[in-house]
Amino acid sequence: MTDEPVVTHINPTVHSDYSLQFNRWSLKPIGAWPSTLSTSKHERIISVALIVICFSLILFSIIPCWLHVFLEDESFYIKVKVIGPLAHWMLGAIIYITLLLRRNDIRHCVNHIETDWKMVTRKKDEKVMLRNAKFGRYVAIFCAIFVQGGIMAYCLITASNTQIMEIGNETRILHTLPLATYEKLIPVDKNPVNEIVILSQFLSGFIVNTSEVGIFSLAAVLAAHACGQLDVLMVWIDDFVKEARNGGKDALFREIAIIVEHHLRVLDFISHIEEMMNQVCFLELFRCILAICVLGYYIFMEWADNDVRSLTTYFIIFMGVVFNTFMLCYIGELLTEQCMKVGEVVYMTDWYYLPQKRILDLILIIARSSVVVEITAGKLIHMSVYTFGDVMKSSFAYLNMLCQMS
Repeated sequence: MTDEPVVTHINPTVHSDYSLQFNRWSLKPIGAWPSTLSTSKHERIISVALIVICFSLILFSIIPCWLHVFLEDESFYIKVKVIGPLAHWMLGAIIYITLLLRRNDIRHCVNHIETDWKMVTRKKDEKVMLRNAKFGRYVAIFCAIFVQGGIMAYCLITASNTQIMEIGNETRILHTLPLATYEKLIPVDKNPVNEIVILSQFLSGFIVNTSEVGIFSLAAVLAAHACGQLDVLMVWIDDFVKEARNGGKDALFREIAIIVEHHLRVLDFISHIEEMMNQVCFLELFRCILAICVLGYYIFMEWADNDVRSLTTYFIIFMGVVFNTFMLCYIGELLTEQCMKVGEVVYMTDWYYLPQKRILDLILIIARSSVVVEITAGKLIHMSVYTFGDVMKSSFAYLNMLCQMS
């Protein structure tokens, strides 16, 4: 196809920056964005300082809450109300650690995306990749809105509730803490300690939320890019067959070796996504079951109080957890279907008009497409829409058990 419009970029990294921009915004504030050879020493020092500060704030929120759960003598319902937010903070901290440990994998995927954009030479391919990049970007934004919106709304509403304490001649107005704290360790019944702890919990909440947003946005953007590369591959295969049929000889635009190499390159990229995401997917499935169970319990127990603000917050968090878990499962199924679709596209072309040698080349692509690289949760559960359905059924089953226990 010598008459195809050719891409002429003033800056070849514009589209890769567009694709990865939201990921960079999410991970840089918490020091989880991977450094490159061009990263200055000053930036590396700032990144390390951010990591230390983030971990300190998270531990300052989690440890006193753990002590409160184990050492305070409270009712079953109160303990469940404390365990819910604590579980979110702890799982967010684990995801944050995972992001830091996987920075080399993230760097590899980022470099892969930048290289793919530099390799684009046709307008047709560029449009396909941009369409998928926009999809990944929009999914990442919606995930961020649900996660940050729900949890930060919970923190704001909880902190806006006040209680008046009279100690001798002194009257204290104290704010309710988003995370309960063991008062013998930190005297949160005094000012300004109460305000300082609330501020630290807001900051730690933002950190754990940002880590979750970062991992969700990475999953969305990387999967969208992989789907875009597979779509480009299908366009190449269709062009190859048409040129080979019309020319009666080897295609001038794309030799079959280039198509096969690109196919293997995309599959290798998906393998890196699986290696980076399988532990996080397992954590998210567990988080979804726990969150739906606990949030449903909160909603049932507080429905009679007609606390519209709290109920609205619980529903927002509930919808955020369900949406994000569904997107992870949907991404896993989408990648699986796209991998298998390559072989179907080859078969649906006019391959029967080609010379026998060309037909045998296409058979190799079909054979490789039958071996699918799956996104899994802990290398145990295939991420798919069916898995999402099973998770929802399990969540409501555990919710029923929790309601029976109380």
